[in-house]
Amino acid sequence: MNDKADQRLTLSQTPNIDTDRIRPIDPNDYTSENDDGHPPKILILYGSLRKRSFSRLVAEECAYILRYLGAETRTFNPENLPLADSVDTDDPKVQELRGLSCWAEGMVWVSPERHGAMTGTFKTQIDWIPLSVGAVRPTQGKTLAVMQVNGGSQSFNVVNQLRVLGRWMRMITIPNQSSVPKTFSEFDHNDRMKPSPYYNRIVDVLEELIKFTYMTRGRSEKLVDRYSERIESGEELIARVNSTPG
Repeated sequence: MNDKADQRLTLSQTPNIDTDRIRPIDPNDYTSENDDGHPPKILILYGSLRKRSFSRLVAEECAYILRYLGAETRTFNPENLPLADSVDTDDPKVQELRGLSCWAEGMVWVSPERHGAMTGTFKTQIDWIPLSVGAVRPTQGKTLAVMQVNGGSQSFNVVNQLRVLGRWMRMITIPNQSSVPKTFSEFDHNDRMKPSPYYNRIVDVLEELIKFTYMTRGRSEKLVDRYSERIESGEELIARVNSTPG
């Protein structure tokens, strides 16, 4: 597909975006001279297995918007992902998730709120992403945007919890976030999100994520370089991380 045809397809997938008011993101405004300007690689995780999952629908909407903004996206389907530590790490779904975590330069996390917290489906995905795989840390220094969907009134319980997780995973969690109340009323019969301030906020979040990803990729090793870890050896660090209770 040529560039013009690809651009037309992308525009058709984001009918709610006002093309006269959105500003194209120029990588040159945010990247260093050593950056090749390749599309940001964004992994999207969602937290429900329902047939009509609104966290999945928001995740799909995010993918459309991110591609409009010039990103390359992957969305992980949590169906058939076992509970953490219930199987070996060579399980195909676990390997798929860990491979995507290493591939990504940034992530979007979207979870429903259940009993005032993120869902078990979402937490299981995070629990399978290790802090380290040998000398590689799949999430350290990568960007993160957090979102939640609500069946009722607006809440920020889940995004607050996701921020704690993001810090624990040593991710650069951007300031903006999205919480969509009564999400069932925000989608049409074609499962596309209706124009609304909530849709606009999601665009805001994703614009910010792309900018932060451009600014920090290729620099993350320097940004998260830690004095305490320079003191201990790599072997000692791996042993300490792997000895975490649980």
